[in-house]
Amino acid sequence: MALDQLPFLPTSPNNSIPEPFWYDIQGNDSDLGFNISQDKEHHQDKTSSVVITFIYFMVCAVGLCGNTLVIYVILRYAKMKTVTNIYILNLAVADVLCMMSLPFIALQLALVHWPFGEALCRMIMSVDSLNQFTSIFCLMVMSIDRYLAVVHPIKSTKWRKPRVAKLINLTVWGVSLLVILPTLIFSGLNKVPVCGIVWPEPQDVYYTAFIFYTFFIGFFLPLAVICMCYLLIIVKVKSSGLRVGSTKRKRSERKVTRMVSIVVAVFVLCWLPFYIFNVTSVTGSIKPTSAVKSTFDFVVVLGYANSCANPILYAFLSDNFKKSFQNVLCLKKVAGLDEVERSDSRADRSKMINEAAIINANLYTHSPTLLNGELQTSI
Repeated sequence: MALDQLPFLPTSPNNSIPEPFWYDIQGNDSDLGFNISQDKEHHQDKTSSVVITFIYFMVCAVGLCGNTLVIYVILRYAKMKTVTNIYILNLAVADVLCMMSLPFIALQLALVHWPFGEALCRMIMSVDSLNQFTSIFCLMVMSIDRYLAVVHPIKSTKWRKPRVAKLINLTVWGVSLLVILPTLIFSGLNKVPVCGIVWPEPQDVYYTAFIFYTFFIGFFLPLAVICMCYLLIIVKVKSSGLRVGSTKRKRSERKVTRMVSIVVAVFVLCWLPFYIFNVTSVTGSIKPTSAVKSTFDFVVVLGYANSCANPILYAFLSDNFKKSFQNVLCLKKVAGLDEVERSDSRADRSKMINEAAIINANLYTHSPTLLNGELQTSI
């Protein structure tokens, strides 16, 4: 959450008079040397703020256009309405809401105060925090869905339906709203005024508790579930002596799993530095300097950049998304996008069950121990 500054960072980076603890003043430094140091730090802060503000607006423009395009193609084309894409739709909606809040965050950084009032501050803080949790929860659900699709393709067909996916998406939003209650309650304006989370006394205790709360609920625990899902997929597939099912379906599942795993990996790479910075700020000692503040600002922007990276990943990793994007942008006319994908249909499920029964019957005659009654697919 960009609006909630780290405790050792000044809330006003462009102030002409810096905070006293920001500078390590040696006893033999002259007043002239101190003033030069102040001017240099002030100039670096202003330059950093301008650059970061510009990056915020760039991320906002790319993320808003990309995720709006993702939402449109999923709603527009029948072939895009698969279970995995319904989860991607939920992630894109969360990213669009986040991108709409970025201009306000960028303007506070540029103006060094919040000019939009406390009500809008609370709204922006809530949307910002909601995206942070909804994104990781969506990725966790997508990883569980990949585990079910690859390891238990027959048993999971009754759960892997668009209607169930929509209900799960609503549940994700509900859980995220419960998780961000501390932000809803304590967000507001301080005396500057700057929009952020205004903790009651003792502020240090509340802040520390909140840092660990967001780290474990919003990063560590979901990431542990994600890693477990992919570990089980790898172990199950590697230990399977035979892999049955149509070649087309295996190839499709492999591509979808690859796309989801890369999206998860990019999310971790974008948000891990932010959480490292936050946890280190309360568990260790970071010397407060202008360079540290600039680094923190960049780390925050990197987290938001993940939202505009997702549509780009879809375009490169999914043939259906690539064709849909080309169709919408009039780059290339692609036929067949309005045809319903049969991977989640009842007919496809019946076909898979029949194929599995025939293969199991044949294998049982020759070697009953090869398959153990389970249908396996490749990643």
